[in-house]
Amino acid sequence: MSIINIQNLTRDYGSKKGVFDVSIQVEKGEVFGFLGPNGAGKTTTIRHLMGFINPKIGSCQIDGLDCWKNHDEIQKRLGYIPGEINFFDDLTGKEFLKFVADYRDVGKDNRMQEMIERFELDTRSKIKKMSKGMKQKLGIVAAFMHDPDILILDEPTSGLDPLMQNRFIELIAEEKKRGKTILLSSHMLEEVESTCDRIGIIRNGKIVTVDSVETLKKRHMHTYTVHLNSPELAEAFARDFDGECNGNSVTVTAKQSLDTIFMNYYGGKYND
Repeated sequence: MSIINIQNLTRDYGSKKGVFDVSIQVEKGEVFGFLGPNGAGKTTTIRHLMGFINPKIGSCQIDGLDCWKNHDEIQKRLGYIPGEINFFDDLTGKEFLKFVADYRDVGKDNRMQEMIERFELDTRSKIKKMSKGMKQKLGIVAAFMHDPDILILDEPTSGLDPLMQNRFIELIAEEKKRGKTILLSSHMLEEVESTCDRIGIIRNGKIVTVDSVETLKKRHMHTYTVHLNSPELAEAFARDFDGECNGNSVTVTAKQSLDTIFMNYYGGKYND
C-alpha cells in the first residue's frame, strides 16, 4: 500500500483555479518530486494532505489514514515545511523549537541539536529579527528534529543560500537511505533531479505526467545524423560530440535536461 495516496482530488475555485482529478501515490522509502509553477496547484494539494482542507471530491490518505478525519494523529508522525512559514514572531528560535517539541511530545532523544548545527542556526535571536533564510532554517529544524518517517516539504529551500541548499540536498539523500518517505515540492530542478526517484508535473491544476527522472529523460532524447565531407572530419566530430561514426556520417544522441523537459510540458512558459 502507498504511504501517501491521493485519489481523484478535485477542488474548483473557479476561473480555472484549483486542482482537478489529481491522483498521486508515493511508496514507502520513495522521494517524490512535485513540480509546477506558482498557482499550478502544488500547495492546494499539500494542504489537503495536511488535513487543512477537506476534499470536495476524491480522497487523501497517509499510511492508510484519512487526512481530514485523522489529521491530528497524522501530523504527529509527519515532518512538514509549509510554502509560507508563519511563526510566533516574539519568540526566540529556541523558544519556538521548544514549543514545537512540547506540542509533538518529543522526548530528549531527538535530532534538534544535530539539525541546528548542520544548518548553522542561531536560535538565540527573536524570530521577528531573523532573515528569510534563517526562518527557513528554523522551519527545517522543526520539521526534521523528531525524526519522522514521512516528510511533506513545500519549497523547503526557499531563501537558503547555495551552501545551505546543498546541505539540504545531502540531508534528503541521507533520509532516503534511511527509508523515509518524502514528498518534495520545489522550483529547484537541480534539487529534484539529484534527490527524487519519481516526479509529478502539475499544470493548471492537472497532473500532466508522473514518471522517473531517467524515464522522462529517455522519452525526450533526440537523435541527429550529421554528414561530413570526409571520414577524417566525421571521426573528429564523433570524438568531440560523443557520437557514433559510420563513414562520412556521425549519429549523435542528445538527452534533454530536466529543466528543458519541464519547460516543454509548459509550452515554453514557466507561469500560465
